[in-house]
Amino acid sequence: WERVLFISDSTGAVDLAISPGNPRNLFAGMWRAERKPWTMISGAEEGGLYRSVDGGDSWERLEDGLPDGLIGKTAVTVSAANPDRVWALLEASGDDGGVYRSDDGGDTWTQVNSDRELRQRAWYYTHIYADPVDANTVYALNVRLWKSIDGGRTFQSIGVPHGDTHDLWLNPDHPETLIIGNDGGAQVSQNGGQSWSTMYNQPTAEFYRVFVDERFPYRVYGSQQDNSTISLPSLGIGGLTPSEHWRSAGGCESGHIAIDPRDPDVTYAGCYGGSISRVNYRTGAFRQILVYPQLQLGQAPKTLRYRFQWNAPIRLSPHDPDVLYHTSQHVHRSRDGGQSWVTLSPDLTRNDTTKQNHSGAPITMDNTGVEVYGTVFSFEESRLEPGVLWAGSDDGRVHVSRDNGGTWSDVTPPDLPEWGTVNSIELSAHAAGRTFLAVHRYRQDDSRPYVFRTDDHGNSWSLISHENGIPDNHFVRVVREDPTQRGLLYAGTEYGMYVSFDDGGHWQTLQLNLPVSPITDMRVHRGDLVVATQGRSFWILDDLSPLRQIGQAPEEGPYLLAPAAVVRANVSGGGPDGRPTGAIFYYFLPDEPSETIALEILGARDEVLRTYTWEPAATDDGDGSERVGAGTSAPPAFERSAEADSLPGMRGLNRASWDLRTGAPEMMDDAVIWGFTGGPQITPGTYRVRMTIGDWTQTHALDVLPDPRSEVEASDREAQYALMLDVRRALQRTHEAIDRIREVQTQLRDRALRADEAGYGEDLSALSDSLAEELSEIEKRLTQTRSESGQDPLNFPPMLDNQLAYLYGYVGFSDGAPTEGARERYRDLSAELDAVVAELEVVLDNGVARFNDTLRDRQVPGVIVPPVSPAPDPE
Repeated sequence: WERVLFISDSTGAVDLAISPGNPRNLFAGMWRAERKPWTMISGAEEGGLYRSVDGGDSWERLEDGLPDGLIGKTAVTVSAANPDRVWALLEASGDDGGVYRSDDGGDTWTQVNSDRELRQRAWYYTHIYADPVDANTVYALNVRLWKSIDGGRTFQSIGVPHGDTHDLWLNPDHPETLIIGNDGGAQVSQNGGQSWSTMYNQPTAEFYRVFVDERFPYRVYGSQQDNSTISLPSLGIGGLTPSEHWRSAGGCESGHIAIDPRDPDVTYAGCYGGSISRVNYRTGAFRQILVYPQLQLGQAPKTLRYRFQWNAPIRLSPHDPDVLYHTSQHVHRSRDGGQSWVTLSPDLTRNDTTKQNHSGAPITMDNTGVEVYGTVFSFEESRLEPGVLWAGSDDGRVHVSRDNGGTWSDVTPPDLPEWGTVNSIELSAHAAGRTFLAVHRYRQDDSRPYVFRTDDHGNSWSLISHENGIPDNHFVRVVREDPTQRGLLYAGTEYGMYVSFDDGGHWQTLQLNLPVSPITDMRVHRGDLVVATQGRSFWILDDLSPLRQIGQAPEEGPYLLAPAAVVRANVSGGGPDGRPTGAIFYYFLPDEPSETIALEILGARDEVLRTYTWEPAATDDGDGSERVGAGTSAPPAFERSAEADSLPGMRGLNRASWDLRTGAPEMMDDAVIWGFTGGPQITPGTYRVRMTIGDWTQTHALDVLPDPRSEVEASDREAQYALMLDVRRALQRTHEAIDRIREVQTQLRDRALRADEAGYGEDLSALSDSLAEELSEIEKRLTQTRSESGQDPLNFPPMLDNQLAYLYGYVGFSDGAPTEGARERYRDLSAELDAVVAELEVVLDNGVARFNDTLRDRQVPGVIVPPVSPAPDPE
């Protein structure tokens, strides 16, 4: 690459247009842009529009008709319908900004529009696009999407699904097909913007922070850039998709959220300017509770009584949820739900007034609250020590109070870089005074990772993030310590996740399948790692058991990790990405085993409730034969190992899950059933998981907890499970009878055919056919033999097996004691099954005996009737 245009180290190209008529003609919008923590700088006299007519070898600044002096953000586009027509949208002082047009390839320019709708918040917007077919049509992007059909003189807005439009693509042959990019994502129009595709099919939300509540399943909360706050469940619930449970949490796009642990329907959510709203979603009550309602927009921070940052912390005391904290340059506390506030602290910042002027110089002011500087940017109260308060500022100061805000001590780490933003404070759950800080300075061109640790309330600090695993340009926004495993740390950086197993001595990536994206915040909650990203929405790393136990695995040999406790919940499927809702098992294999792996779930009496297996691949035994492995042999007609599920068996860490169900009933492979045929869901209690590989075995306890939302008594669940087992046995018994019928029919026809071919009498075929038909009539009462496809039961009446399957699902999918109707239906079906099986036994005992006597008289081998399998005891 060769640099062909350079203005200065603070001015660069923000837009580039190539003439469709001559690709050697280039136009570049040059822009001085600097964003510091306390200001946004947009514009300089050296900015503006530049042109090259020799493919970029040389450039000239265009001036004829364009404004002089300060030029800010500059956008440019060339008409494909008339390459001599060029439009520019400029940020400039006063009325000089707006849309300019050239009809001679850029030699001369005329201002055709100065509407502020097209140039408000110029640094954030300022985009212009020429229609590829019509030389008089041009689009401009700002809060809205604007279209002109008269060469840019007048514009009309086009409705889009979301405001703040930033990018546009027009199909070069069919410009009625548009793609818009805005703060809600991307949408497509096929009719020139009359209608658009949805924006709810893209996980592109930008979150500042993440919070969780204490209900089950727990909900995840966050504030979305240029959208509402959102609260959504971590798992699907009650047959509804997670999106059907979405709701706002109050506040707006920028703030923190605090959830009342006594009543998670009550939230305190922030917005810019120090706004807090208290919302009770059960009653619909909504209240604004600002500390001091002074309009912040458009104001210089130094004129404000309280400098509330766009992203100001809100916390409820972990010891008294009636205590609410909010921070400006001070720490504020309310004990009455925000009705009144007390200022607990002095100014805990540097209070440098030179960094508290208007943001947006030198052309367009931009005072949204993002650049309000000199604020308490992070705040926490210790869970281990009531009244121990920590505050970190965005200008590089850390304070602690150990007397509930009465006095404050500056405990800023000596190595904390000047003007660094203390983005998050993590107070350890393992020891009082043990604290971690995540500090960043990327807005001052310093992308190094800064993570600090103290074990003595800030009297001494260690920098634990330099040259030990986190790259030098992966600045850190958040660090969390695992509440179960001391020294297990998680760090969220601009480019993804990192983990340390030795208290920050070394770091390694924990990216897995997480998209590379900025990690803005995270929570360790109930064994999960909940992550907020900018641009990739929320993610959950479920079950941190492997990370917590990684140091316990032996250097050699397999290892089964202790499973985390699991809630036996009546949930529908998984979470937004299909997260498993049952028990999760992890096991380490030093190499791919040469023997079968068996993972068994054991009940209270060590009975096997479910078995998962892995078989080694087929291998040559050296004699030309193959040892058959998993999946290489055809299944029998009647699958008698239905309870065996497959396991992964890769070298390294493996993961398997159990849906908290025992094995499914053993059934004929060709059965067409309209109903549930899975396994019964077990009841809460303590189970065991056992892994076996050859002579090696390891066992761990598994706690299955009751759903905390449920009002069902334990005895009712036991009754439900018991009836499920009874119905499962009956369903399995019907198919065992069908299997016996088909086996006998096969032998009857085989013996008769062979006897006839050997000259023992044609009458044997007639006798076997008569007996086989008698058995078929019994089979037709057990199952619908005419059904061959999934919806055939709509045409051919379901028989006994399908009636049992319907009852099976009815009992299993309503959490609680079986209804009297269900019990009565089971008794009726059971009696019906007993009668059919008894009739079958008569035919097998008498009819087959007569047939065998005839064969025996003629010295022909008889039919062997399969025995009835003993009833299994799955408990």
